[in-house]
Amino acid sequence: MSLGALIMRFRTRGEGFCLLNDIAISAHYLIKNQLSKKVLVVDLDVHQGNGTAEIFKDEEAVFTFSMHGAANYPLHKEKSDLDVPLPDKVGDEFYIKTLKEYLPRLIDRVMPDFIIYQCGVDVLSTDKLGRLGLSIQGCRDRDRIVLETAYQHGLPIMCCMGGGYSEKIGHIIEAHANTYRLAQDIFF
Repeated sequence: MSLGALIMRFRTRGEGFCLLNDIAISAHYLIKNQLSKKVLVVDLDVHQGNGTAEIFKDEEAVFTFSMHGAANYPLHKEKSDLDVPLPDKVGDEFYIKTLKEYLPRLIDRVMPDFIIYQCGVDVLSTDKLGRLGLSIQGCRDRDRIVLETAYQHGLPIMCCMGGGYSEKIGHIIEAHANTYRLAQDIFF
């Protein structure tokens, strides 16, 4: 696969607010340069990681996991290696329980040596486009689970700051800043 094929959100086009697929470019670079043998994409943005799923549908070295709003954009979902569609308005407790159910088993099953984490904050209840119901604390708990899992398994992780469309920009900033604060606390 050429780098040019990865520059667009899909192999042939951009979509939504995404013209470039930073996850695909990064995973491709890691694999091509033999810096990783198995990349686990943990996509917890409210929207399915459809472009990433399509790009890596035939690539054994990249496992795509997307936990997203079932009824949210895009209406046509691609097939990730593992999709976990969530109902509208799902709150902290159900979301965190579901993530804890899947992530540890994925680490054991996939045996990645690198994680790329799409940590969009459009999962917040205040998000205009998201349709899920996480609080800022729930979003922080989500990040802690992913970051601590990577740390406990000695796995390097790259975080991609995805969507966030709350009317109060402070909610977006606080949720994104929590990701950095947690990474600082956990890894350093």
